Amino acid sequence: MEVTMAEPDGVLTERNVDVAALYDMLRRCKASAEEIVAKMLAIKKEAEPKSELREVVTQILLNFVTLRQVNRSILLEEDRVKAETELAKAPVELTTLQLHNLMYEKHHYVKALKACKEFTTKYPGIELIPEEEFIREAPEDIKRSILSTDRTHDLMLKRLNYELFQRKELCKLREKLEQQKKALQETIANRKKFLSSLPSQLKALKKASLPVQHQLGVPQTKKLMQHQLAELLPPPLYVIYSQLFAQKEAFGENIELDITGNVKDAQAFARQLANKDAAMSTNLVNSKLEDDVPDDNGDGQRRSKRPKKVPSKENLDHSGIYQSHPLKVILHINNDEASDMNPAKLITLKFEFLINLNIVCVGVEDSEEVPENDILCNLFPDDTGLELPQQSAKLLIGSSLSFDESRTSRPYKWVQHLAGIDCLPEVSPLVSVSEESSGETTKHASALSSLSLYRQQNRVQTVVQRIRTRKKAQLASV
Repeated sequence: MEVTMAEPDGVLTERNVDVAALYDMLRRCKASAEEIVAKMLAIKKEAEPKSELREVVTQILLNFVTLRQVNRSILLEEDRVKAETELAKAPVELTTLQLHNLMYEKHHYVKALKACKEFTTKYPGIELIPEEEFIREAPEDIKRSILSTDRTHDLMLKRLNYELFQRKELCKLREKLEQQKKALQETIANRKKFLSSLPSQLKALKKASLPVQHQLGVPQTKKLMQHQLAELLPPPLYVIYSQLFAQKEAFGENIELDITGNVKDAQAFARQLANKDAAMSTNLVNSKLEDDVPDDNGDGQRRSKRPKKVPSKENLDHSGIYQSHPLKVILHINNDEASDMNPAKLITLKFEFLINLNIVCVGVEDSEEVPENDILCNLFPDDTGLELPQQSAKLLIGSSLSFDESRTSRPYKWVQHLAGIDCLPEVSPLVSVSEESSGETTKHASALSSLSLYRQQNRVQTVVQRIRTRKKAQLASV
């Protein structure tokens, strides 16, 4: 730093002085002055000669001069720094003033731009089509018209006229569509009103057509109801119903079919069976997944499947073994040679399905007397209806028990075949034939041929003919 210092002879010169050195010198002069003052106090206390005191006073005066010179240098340096700061502050203030001016101008321009953008023109909110599309699609009378001498303004006016033309056309189209919509709504309301009254009209028509159906012998309503009930039948009874109905429709067999029983119970049973099948399939998948999981020993081998426990026969509820399905199939066999002496209706049979035994039973309807079953007994050889046709049913009911003889419906073998339940015999027919005599063999062979004839496609016709023949013979013998 450049400072101005006074020499001992009073001449001022400029030198480069370090401010830190000035402060260091100031501290040394202060310390020296304190030592001299302490020395002066010591001289006065000890009453030494005044000559030594004068020398000490001279030294302290020199120190005071040095302190004043250093202090003056420091003050001059501060004045110089302040002057330089003032000189540097002026450009900063000028730059700051210019910045504020620019910010003010920016704010003014932004405000003007916003006012221009928000300025409401003569055509507010109109989105015109592009100019190329206007030139391509506008009518010629609009494009040829001259509305202004300014080309740009003339084009804008033409585009506005074309926009007005389009909006008028759209208003006309909207009115036309509104009229069509109103007409369609009226049509829909009339059709809804008709559809709401249609069930009652169909019900009245159905009720009115019943006498005509009975007169013409075409009970269509009853037929539809029977077909709907047939969907709730178990598969064996459904097979019997479908075969008998096909025989009647195809060959004109003189029989009548009915399905009786509790419909609600049948629907509940069908839902229960569906849920049971779904649960069984889920359990089967889970069991397969468990079988595929390796055991905890880590040897990679699959766990062996444990055999399921079979309930003992003592735990079976024999009263529930003969539980039948809620729906039954009723077969009315009419006389094919009806007359005044011979009534049309010969016999009525009732087919029912025993759920637990999985067999079909048949009996004479509205007949509690066991001799009526003589018509069905041995309809085919060795088929009394007292022996269960399936080995599984025998195991379920017990080896010591047979089919209940007090029941009018019995599980004849021909009924099982008619229902599609074909079971293998317990003993091979060849073995049984070899054990019999020659005469009995011939008789048994004829029985087997008769049974094989029944097992052909005309099994329904064979059953109906044999039952009709037996009933006619019974009526003739009375």
